[in-house]
Amino acid sequence: MSVNHLTRQIMDNPQVVDITGAQMVLVMKLSAFCWNVHDGRLPQDQLSDPQKYAAITKFPPVLDYAGYVLFFPGLFGGPAFDYVAYRRWIDTTLFEVPPGSDPSKVPRTRKKRKIPRSGTPAAKKAVTGLTWIVVFLQLGSSYNKDTLLDPSFLDYSFLRRVWIIHALGFTTRAKYYGVWTLTEGACILSGMGYNGFDPKTGKVFWNRLENIDPWKLETAQNSHAYLGSWNKNTNHWLRNYVYLRVTPKGKKPGFRASLATFTTSAFWHGFYPGYYFSFVLGSFIQTVAKNFRRHVRPFFLSPDGGTPGPYKRFYDFASWLVTQVTMSFVVLPFIFLTFSTSTYVWQTVNYYGVIAVVASLVFFASPAKGFLLKKSRSRAERPKAVRSTSTESIQEPTLGLPNDAIQEFDDAVQEIKSEIESRRRKGSVVTMPTGDELKAAIEDKIGRTLG
Repeated sequence: MSVNHLTRQIMDNPQVVDITGAQMVLVMKLSAFCWNVHDGRLPQDQLSDPQKYAAITKFPPVLDYAGYVLFFPGLFGGPAFDYVAYRRWIDTTLFEVPPGSDPSKVPRTRKKRKIPRSGTPAAKKAVTGLTWIVVFLQLGSSYNKDTLLDPSFLDYSFLRRVWIIHALGFTTRAKYYGVWTLTEGACILSGMGYNGFDPKTGKVFWNRLENIDPWKLETAQNSHAYLGSWNKNTNHWLRNYVYLRVTPKGKKPGFRASLATFTTSAFWHGFYPGYYFSFVLGSFIQTVAKNFRRHVRPFFLSPDGGTPGPYKRFYDFASWLVTQVTMSFVVLPFIFLTFSTSTYVWQTVNYYGVIAVVASLVFFASPAKGFLLKKSRSRAERPKAVRSTSTESIQEPTLGLPNDAIQEFDDAVQEIKSEIESRRRKGSVVTMPTGDELKAAIEDKIGRTLG
């Protein structure tokens, strides 16, 4: 996959058929399969519940394995899924009804077929997917890469240019919304998308392989919610087969897990400079968003933090607007890919995303942060009312982006200092490390984490 990523980048010929998308899906499937086989050889007490569920204890026949790897509805664009779902789909245990279920609430099937009727939900996905494709085709003529590269783009006002780059991002997303919704519909039609039913209402869920949630993404009020609604199955893969796998048993994921996940996600996407521009800036945006949520948001809640204040709706609107406009800036290099075009389109809008992030980081590194903390504590009715830890700090990275890049770096430095101190106690280090020694230690730590 990496060889083909580089070949595509070097050739730079849009007329050549690109197979890297299918290979990206295969990398997720094959690596997950290997981990599942590995888990199947371990004692049960060493596995988490998700690992127990996905573990492969009996090696599948070649035909079943090939069917899983080359599953047609998700072959070229995803979604990827674990082998256990495919096996349960084949033997129809995926559609078993829990004992004691009300017969009137059990999903309807055709004759002796065990898969619930999936024609209607699949048709809805097909219509939705085609609608998104039409949206892409209609908007694509007005909002495309050439629009931003045309010299006349600079003649527009700044706000008009910001609107155009946001429209370009939405148009680009519409293409993926359409493709992924169509593939999800194909999976639903086959029965693979089945995800159980509500025993009280009888409502059937077909969201097992849902890859995107356009509504949540377009209305997201922070970067974590924005990224969490995009390419969900890749998030699942990075979380379960990278982030948690490099974390020693019994320990909380830290710097090593985040770095390995970030690097894996970056290499998986390819080697265009634009990817790394977006990833690095997105990491710092996660830090900024976390600081705003922790230190500014409480002022728009009741003193105990339990209910919204009278101005909370204005904060929500501002959060939505800033998130959408900022993320539109962040994804520009993801669209243009090359170094020169990425920096040029950022320049056409005065690097507003970079400036805003740097200004926010400086603000929260200044005494203003302490002032906000003091004011926030003075509003609280009791000390526990003010959260000391953002909920985002205990969540896994989204698409490989750390939730707090600054904190991750601080943790890395602290971990390295602790290791040097440990060696000093053992007599292997008797003096304070020099700058070169600390640099070498950091490089060694990163190398061992990635290797």
